[in-house]
Amino acid sequence: MKLWLPVLAVTVANFVLKAIGPLALGDRSPSPTARRVIALMAPVLLAGLIVVELGGEDGANLNSPQVLGVAAAGVARWLRAPMLVAVVCGMAVAALLRL
Repeated sequence: MKLWLPVLAVTVANFVLKAIGPLALGDRSPSPTARRVIALMAPVLLAGLIVVELGGEDGANLNSPQVLGVAAAGVARWLRAPMLVAVVCGMAVAALLRL
């Protein structure tokens, strides 16, 4: 039961947060600037989560091969490589640096 209560709380919070936008805006649509900011929020939050997961909250746990592998995968995706190719590229870079 200890696990399901937080899962339920996060689910309810997610539904409430998703309902706030349409309730606040009504029939109006957000401005183009607001749409660009909203579209960039998910990638920025994901990048922040990746950085915290890789290095810890204070950055003391950074693992150089792991960070460079993630960077290589990011560069591969930026160069329009398919996701699977980018993941394999990141794994290869991290593995080669650990040798």
